[in-house]
Amino acid sequence: MTDIGRAEADGVDKGIALDPERSPAAPTHGRRGDLVPAGEREELEGRLRHALTGFVDEPRAAVEEADHVLEDLTARLTETLAGHRHTLRTSWQGSTEDTERLRLALRDYRETAERLLRL
Repeated sequence: MTDIGRAEADGVDKGIALDPERSPAAPTHGRRGDLVPAGEREELEGRLRHALTGFVDEPRAAVEEADHVLEDLTARLTETLAGHRHTLRTSWQGSTEDTERLRLALRDYRETAERLLRL
């Protein structure tokens, strides 16, 4: 299969948002979805910066805060991925004859897995 044929078979749009409210088959027109919403990301980044700048004065407290940031981030990512997986699953279950729907679901599973493997 040529690269053009493969792109057509796989689907051209590559931007998958890991958003449980978004239909996995809906294209995002090249825009990657955020795993963590901007407001939460800024808050976590601020907490991490605070831990880093406080290391000289209070090293243990700084490391503890960095640990809490990672714990909160891990919990948020887990929630987001679980919601996305649920959305993917509901997009194809009960759809035995709709090959296009199954193709799009498989593409979205592949894109999600590849994105996570690149983290």
